[in-house]
Amino acid sequence: EDDPRNPATIADNVGDNVGDVAGMGSDLFGSFAEATCAALVVAAQSGSLIAQGGWAGLMFPVAISGGGILVCLVCSFIATHIQPVKKEVDIEKVLKVQLGATTILLTAVVYILAYIFLPSKFQIQAVSGTVIDFTPTKAWGCTIAGLWSGCMIGFITEYYTSHSYKPVREVAQACETGAATNIIYGLALGYKSAILPVTLLSVVVYLSFYLGDMYGVALAALGMLSNLSTCLAIDVYGPICDNAGGIAEMAELPEAVREKTDALDAAGNTTAAIGKGFAIGSAALVSLALTAAFVTRTEVLENGVNLLNPTVFAFLLIGSMLPYWFSAMTMKSVGIAAMEMVKEVKRQFDTIPGLLEGTPGHAPPDHARCIKISTDASLREMVPPAILVMTAPILTGMFFGVEAVVGLLAGGMASGVQLAISASNTGGAWDNAKKYVEKGGLYIDMPKRDEVTGEIMRDEFGSPILVSVRQRKGSECHKAAVVGDTVGDPLKDTSGPALNILMKLMAIISLVFADFFMSINNGQGYFNIPRRVF
Repeated sequence: EDDPRNPATIADNVGDNVGDVAGMGSDLFGSFAEATCAALVVAAQSGSLIAQGGWAGLMFPVAISGGGILVCLVCSFIATHIQPVKKEVDIEKVLKVQLGATTILLTAVVYILAYIFLPSKFQIQAVSGTVIDFTPTKAWGCTIAGLWSGCMIGFITEYYTSHSYKPVREVAQACETGAATNIIYGLALGYKSAILPVTLLSVVVYLSFYLGDMYGVALAALGMLSNLSTCLAIDVYGPICDNAGGIAEMAELPEAVREKTDALDAAGNTTAAIGKGFAIGSAALVSLALTAAFVTRTEVLENGVNLLNPTVFAFLLIGSMLPYWFSAMTMKSVGIAAMEMVKEVKRQFDTIPGLLEGTPGHAPPDHARCIKISTDASLREMVPPAILVMTAPILTGMFFGVEAVVGLLAGGMASGVQLAISASNTGGAWDNAKKYVEKGGLYIDMPKRDEVTGEIMRDEFGSPILVSVRQRKGSECHKAAVVGDTVGDPLKDTSGPALNILMKLMAIISLVFADFFMSINNGQGYFNIPRRVF
């Protein structure tokens, strides 16, 4: 993977930075801005909040964002000054302590901000058209529900993707019987891993809606993202350490250096898993908050959205289908780019004398060519999925009306969040199962052979004598684990994270075009389908 003879090695390192640093940062900061936008849109519909709280009351969501950034800056001193890393086992502990300290301190800061910015009692506009009573304590409860659920989703993701725990070790053990069982166990783990995060998100949505209607849901989304700076810093730790290890191997530095970078990279795998779970959970809440802003803006619930309305139900199904269509497009795009890259690597091995053999003095591989291929392919293959995401809500709203858009958004969100969690966790589990085998953590029982004749030794009953053999790089188990990791990379690095964008972008486009949709036959669309039920 990090062999200096491989022309695609530098492209791999560049890809880590683009995908896990720039891509994840863009995703999370996009969620941050969209959650703030959703909360402001819903708050702006509440005349009581503006009348009693004034500008300060309206700016409470922005205050949460600013307070979160300041708290994260303060807590960054934990890892650098208060509790520095002194030995290998301290790495993960320090990162988790920093995240925990940020969350605890934010819990107190948000409580103070709520009583500073919000009136002691006011009313907010509910999506049903009525008004409900709201207090700073309820606002704090909604925000904290999102804040703590984000941490819990991150650690649930860690449990299912870290080789320190049973699920990934079971996947690694499945490599004993080949790549097929490894794939089966990994898929099962991914599907199962969606249960707890989705249940937790459901509880948060119900609790925040009970306390503050859709304004509460928007605050919960903002609360989940309020410690974004710390979460993002911890998340990008992984690709930095991974690249450091690759540079150490390519530069043929001493083995002791590689051992240290491997220890750092092992902790980085855990933090990357936490970051992906956090991103998916926040995307789900942000998508719901944006949908709430769309519903509030169009006042569609004053007439009611009935699931027995064939139009709503049809677009609920279509919305549920879109994440699968989108994932198919992104997965195929990765395959197309990979085929182009493999052909280029083979071409360089065939045309550059001594490159494959590592002959001293051979010409260097053309790394820039591989980087250009991956860059061009990614930009070219991004166009069809982007067109799908952007046109689906626009065409739905134009021709079928705002009720159909609500069904489309609900279906895409319900299907997308579960597909994203399972895809990301499946890929992460396969990746760490491979690393678990490489570090020698997997033992399998194999027949003991005579050192002289090589024959299988048997006991007095004629049964083979079994001995535990540690599996390393190059073993059959490792080859099976590599197959799983190769299949999992596009799942955890492309399709899973990209579904976050699908959920949020459809909702934000719907919100932007809400007034346009309402101008077409009073929100009924060009087809102006009559309101009926089954």
